[in-house]
Amino acid sequence: MPGTPLGSHLLLGQPAMTLSAPDVTSLAVANPGMLVQSIDWLAIAPPLIAALAAIGVLLADLFLPAGKKKALGRLTAGGLALALIALLPLARGNTRSTFCLRNVAGATDNPLCSYVADHFALVFQLLALGGALIAALLSVHTVDEERLPGGEYWFLLLSSAAGAALLPASRDLATLVIALEVASLPAFALVALRRDGRGAEAALKFFLSSVTATAVMLLGISFVYAATGSLHLAAVADGLGHAPAQLKPLAEAGAALTLVGFAFKVAAVPFHFWLPDTYTGAPVPVAGYLSVVGKAAGLSGLVLATTIAFRPYGHTWGLALAVLAALTMTAGNVAALRQRGNTAHSAVRLLAWSSIGQAGYLLVPLAAAGYAGTDQPIGATAAYALIYGVVNLGAFAVVAAVSRRAGSRLDDYAGLFARRRWTALAMAFFLLCLAGLPPGVVGLFGKVVVFRAAVDAGLGWLAVVMAVNVVIALYYYLLWTAKLFAPAERVVTDGRLPTPLAATLGVTAVVAAVLSVAPQLVLQVAGGSLF
Repeated sequence: MPGTPLGSHLLLGQPAMTLSAPDVTSLAVANPGMLVQSIDWLAIAPPLIAALAAIGVLLADLFLPAGKKKALGRLTAGGLALALIALLPLARGNTRSTFCLRNVAGATDNPLCSYVADHFALVFQLLALGGALIAALLSVHTVDEERLPGGEYWFLLLSSAAGAALLPASRDLATLVIALEVASLPAFALVALRRDGRGAEAALKFFLSSVTATAVMLLGISFVYAATGSLHLAAVADGLGHAPAQLKPLAEAGAALTLVGFAFKVAAVPFHFWLPDTYTGAPVPVAGYLSVVGKAAGLSGLVLATTIAFRPYGHTWGLALAVLAALTMTAGNVAALRQRGNTAHSAVRLLAWSSIGQAGYLLVPLAAAGYAGTDQPIGATAAYALIYGVVNLGAFAVVAAVSRRAGSRLDDYAGLFARRRWTALAMAFFLLCLAGLPPGVVGLFGKVVVFRAAVDAGLGWLAVVMAVNVVIALYYYLLWTAKLFAPAERVVTDGRLPTPLAATLGVTAVVAAVLSVAPQLVLQVAGGSLF
């Protein structure tokens, strides 16, 4: 009977060893850790709790009477809060890992693990689960007022959050793709739940672009696997470094296609075309969720693929990402300048283009990491993502509050201070944070950290492009801020905000204010390596 290729070349990029079927059986008996392993339940608790909460909401929806369906929103918020609490014991301890290949030649001292709860994973899990919790609070009134199917809505939100929380802890390409799709597939349906017709169109554009990105990514991963014989990120890096000359073109093509797939998810130019229409067609809380949690999921996958798996090609993808960052921030900010105040949904569309511009800033430290050959700048990306997540969700909360009575045009914000003083002050603060102006000090420090990462890596030209874009963005952020305090022709009372919406505004404003007073609470993430 012919031998079966099996062994270390599939795991560590080493020369193949041929084992017959009896050899495989004896090896498994001698090394039971290859087939049977324990699970670190504490390490996987955050995404697991979110997934179990999704199942619980789906089952509860079957048995709760129609008059008690509102309890599903509270159950969703409680599940996400519990998942966030599960991060605390992980933050205080050492790095934990599970689903590892042990007792394999060459992997005894450094086992290859599919799930690692290190500092990087915890920071992005905090962003994913915290962003999902804020989006859930923001959604309570939207589900009622727009008569969305509550059970389906909350189940899809929790499922997407579980995938987004799983992704930053994934350490093999298969788990990365699965987690990314678990985060993306429910998001398609969330966008389509809107009943006015725009939701279906937006969901279709989102779906087609995402499916295309996934197909390209899977093709790239198949090339990488063929060239290296492994899907584990660390083993892929080792395999790429020792790949035979005849396989290098295949490996390089696979790495490029994989990164193109992740660029779709991050909405980097030229793969950004789906985002503005998707945001304007989705319910406002879903647009806010996608702008923060969806972007964080794609960004964390891009970081893992580049800094770990494709580390041997660092200088190449570093330059490519620097160019993408420059194009993305420029396209996003210039397009935001073109938004007119009397155009329908111009407020959400401006935030959508602003989100693309912010994605360009987030790519700068990642490009610096490839150029400098170290993962030190990744902390700047994580810190800026946390800052952006808080203030952007706060801005979407204000949009949700204003659109309940007035509309979603920029002109609808004229004189908001006379109608809703605290809402206008909160929006002004969020916009100044996004612009990087006092008193939004945390936004300023975030941009400084990103700028410094580019300069330290020798990417002076990218730092100049970023500085120009920051000035461009000042115009439309300040123009929107000025509208808030413009004299109102007549003062109309909008009524009280729903409690969950008011709580969302309060929480995001307080967190942004605290970070502006003590920016070191989040900027300390940028001070060292996260891996």
